[in-house]
Amino acid sequence: MKKSYVICGACFDGLRQELRENVRILVEGDRIMAVGEDLACPPDAEVIDLSHLTVTPGLIDAHVHFDFLSNQTGGPMARFTASDEKKTLTLLYNARQSLKRGFTTVRHAGGKISSFGAVDVKRAIDEGLFEASRLVVVAHSINAPGSHTDASTYFRANPILAEAMQGLYPNIGTGVDFARAAARREIKYGADVVKLMATGGFASPNDGPEEMQLEEDEIRAVLDVARHLGKPTTAHVYSAEMVSLLVNLGITGVEHASMIDRETAELMRSKGAYVVPTFVPYEEIIRGDEAMLAKKPPEFRAKLLHYAEKLKEGRCVLVDMILHSDLLVGYGTDIVSLYPNYDCWREFKAWRDSGIPALRTLVAATSDNAKILRRPELGSIAPGQMADLAGWGRDLLTDHEALSECSFVMKGGKVVDLGKDL
Repeated sequence: MKKSYVICGACFDGLRQELRENVRILVEGDRIMAVGEDLACPPDAEVIDLSHLTVTPGLIDAHVHFDFLSNQTGGPMARFTASDEKKTLTLLYNARQSLKRGFTTVRHAGGKISSFGAVDVKRAIDEGLFEASRLVVVAHSINAPGSHTDASTYFRANPILAEAMQGLYPNIGTGVDFARAAARREIKYGADVVKLMATGGFASPNDGPEEMQLEEDEIRAVLDVARHLGKPTTAHVYSAEMVSLLVNLGITGVEHASMIDRETAELMRSKGAYVVPTFVPYEEIIRGDEAMLAKKPPEFRAKLLHYAEKLKEGRCVLVDMILHSDLLVGYGTDIVSLYPNYDCWREFKAWRDSGIPALRTLVAATSDNAKILRRPELGSIAPGQMADLAGWGRDLLTDHEALSECSFVMKGGKVVDLGKDL
C-alpha cells in the first residue's frame, strides 16, 4: 500500500485553534497513520515537501448549490431551459472545481434536478469514476406550492403554464400525506439529508423570508419520517419564530437563520441543533457595498434592502455565538448569484470581515462541519482519519482572502494535479 510522508511548514489540525511547526504526517492508503514533530520517514514512503505551505485538513463547505452556474447568463430560466442531464453535469463540473480549491468535501443543499442526478454524481465520485469533491447530498428540498424553490412562480401570470411547470418537481405539494411520502422518497433514492423549505427567501421573486411556507403538521411529519429512518434533517429558514418552531420540533439543524435573536440562538445551543449561517449572500448589504448590490437580481436586491436592519442584527447575534458559545456553527457559502458556485473560499473572507479569527473560522470549515455532516473520519489531521489535506501559500492568519489560492490538495491519500483541467 502506497505511503506518503508529508512535511508541513505550519499545520492546523482542524481541532485546536493553533498552528504547529515542523509537523510531519504519514499517510498510508487513504488514511493518516501518524502525525508528529519527530516522526521518522519510512524508507518506502514518497516524500511530499510542503515546508513552504500551511497545511490544513481538506476543507468542507456545508451549503452549496452546484447544479447551475450562478456567474453565467440564463438566470432563473436556466432551471427550465436546461435539462436534468445538463444540471447533473454542471453539478459534477462544480464539484471538480471545488476540489482543486482545497474543498475535499461539500454538501449539495438541494437544487433543481427533478430526478436524483445529485445522488448519481455522489456515487460516481465515491466509486472513483471522477476526481471531484466528495459529496453529501440533499437531493431536493420538500416544498409547498408557491414556495421559495417553486420556480413555477415566475410564470404565475399564466396559471396553466405554471401548473405544468410545477408538475415537473414531485417534491412540491401540500398536506401531511404528501410530506411523509416526499421524505420517504428522498431517503429511498439515496439522499443523505432531508431538507425542508420552511420559509420564503431572498432570491425568489414572489415570497419573503419571514413567510411560513409549510404548516406545523407537515413539518412534524417530515421530521418524524427522517428520525424513524435515521436521517438528519435541516431547513431553509430565516426568522427567529420559525427557527424556534423547528428546533422545538426536533430538527437536527438549520440553514441561514440570518434574522434570529439571542433567545433563539440560545435555544439552538441548548437543544444541540446546529446552524450553517451562510454569510456570503448577504455581504453586500452587511458591508454597504452598493456596487455589488446593484448586480444582484432585482428581487434579491429589493429584499436585502428591506430587511437590512434585521440582517445586521442577526449577523451580530451569530458572530457573538460563534465567538462566545459552544453552539455548533458550520461553514457554508450558498453562492447563488454574482460568483462561481465553487468559490467556497468566500465564506472565509465573510467570517474574517465579521471579526471572527482565522483559526476559529477554519474549525467551522473542518471538524465542526464534519460533525454536521456526520462524517467523523473527516475534518481533522490525526491518526485514523481520512487523508484529506490542503496546502496554502498565503498567510491564513492575516489575509482575509488567503483561501482564494490553494497550492496543494490530497483527497483520500491521492494528490490532486492542480495543473490538470479536472
